[in-house]
Amino acid sequence: MTEPTRVLLVDDHPIIRQGLAQLFSLDPRYAPVQQAGNLADAKRALQESPPDVMVLDLSLGKESGLDLLRALRAEGSTLPVVVLSMYDESVYAERVLHAGAQAYLMKQTAAEQVVDAVQRVLRGEIVVSAAVQTQLLSRFGRSKATADPVSTLSDREIEVLQLMGRGLSTGEIADSLKRSVKTIETHRGALKTKLGLRSGLELVRFAAQWQPDRAMPEAESPAPEES
Repeated sequence: MTEPTRVLLVDDHPIIRQGLAQLFSLDPRYAPVQQAGNLADAKRALQESPPDVMVLDLSLGKESGLDLLRALRAEGSTLPVVVLSMYDESVYAERVLHAGAQAYLMKQTAAEQVVDAVQRVLRGEIVVSAAVQTQLLSRFGRSKATADPVSTLSDREIEVLQLMGRGLSTGEIADSLKRSVKTIETHRGALKTKLGLRSGLELVRFAAQWQPDRAMPEAESPAPEES
């Protein structure tokens, strides 16, 4: 008899975790779902009761699920990972796949599709939406000069832009990312150059308008910050 699949669900929203866990519990192919709401709990679960697959949110409060994914791959782990996020797939899906995930699904996706995606990645498939498939294919024939400027940003620059849009100051961003203020200022300068912006104020306004999670309560327009 085949052993039931062990799923680790990492999300900082209890309602989402509980809803998905209940859905998995209705499918006899799955064991009771392990749940974690932050990186520390997720790492503990991975060590104490290794799962067969992980469903991971990118935003874990002030922590990043992408950091956990990168750490796993740096350690040589081949654990299949399904990323479930509210962040714009046109910006994040390719980055997440490059970091080592096997699937990227928006949280608007029907819950049943999450269960289906888990089965598909366990079979070795890569799971993304039709729109992302088209985006990835079109990249082969699209020059860098015509690409969306945001797509040219590094993963760290995306994180800085996102935190700026939430209203964090340079010092607060440095604390959040555990980097020096000087490093964050360097990222800000690179962001202005890559996005074709002339001042720090333009950059802050761009960050607030671009926010992929602008529907979340904490995504408020920040006060202007000097360049």
